[in-house]
Amino acid sequence: MRLTKFEHSAMLLEQTGARLFIDPGNFTTPITEAVEVVAVVITHEHPDHWTPEQLRRIIAQSPEARILGPAGVAAAAAPEFEVEVVSPGDSVEVGPFTLRFFGGRHAVIHSSIPVIDNVGVLVNDGLFYPGDSFTVPEGVEVDTLAVPAGAPWLKIGEVMDYLAEVKPRRSFPAHEMTLSVNGKNIHYDRIRTVTEQGGGTFYPLEPAESLDF
Repeated sequence: MRLTKFEHSAMLLEQTGARLFIDPGNFTTPITEAVEVVAVVITHEHPDHWTPEQLRRIIAQSPEARILGPAGVAAAAAPEFEVEVVSPGDSVEVGPFTLRFFGGRHAVIHSSIPVIDNVGVLVNDGLFYPGDSFTVPEGVEVDTLAVPAGAPWLKIGEVMDYLAEVKPRRSFPAHEMTLSVNGKNIHYDRIRTVTEQGGGTFYPLEPAESLDF
């Protein structure tokens, strides 16, 4: 399976000719190559994780692609898009991809802001992306973790604690577009340190860079 990172939270997974997008939002360059897409997973309804424009571009090239997300995404995307609602504990087979869902709620940003639905997704028992949360997938030894690196709902100490608990074999950064260049360097150094302390390797992927696993 090949992973290609896009800006912020968007990523593309490819296996045996099929493609899977996760979280193509408004911090991500417009997606123009979207043939053979079997599914789009949207972890939650915030626009930095999905937009109608990004979905239209994908569906225009892959009209049979399934869209999966929690109930909040289904409500936000209706009536233009039909979203298959997934919840923590669900497992879905889409082409060569097995998708398992965890978590359920977005991390708290502030007491004045409602907490919305959010699902973390485990792809082919290899890649885990928690969306906007620090969900630990119970009973799973995470091979590759997409680590939220910067957001209004996190501080780097929490990211480090999360990495120390999950102990992935490999990690790479996601949700980084809220950081300055200097901020990225600081946060990536912390992520690398804790990943290596757990016996793993950190890959500081930039947009358009890939990782095979």
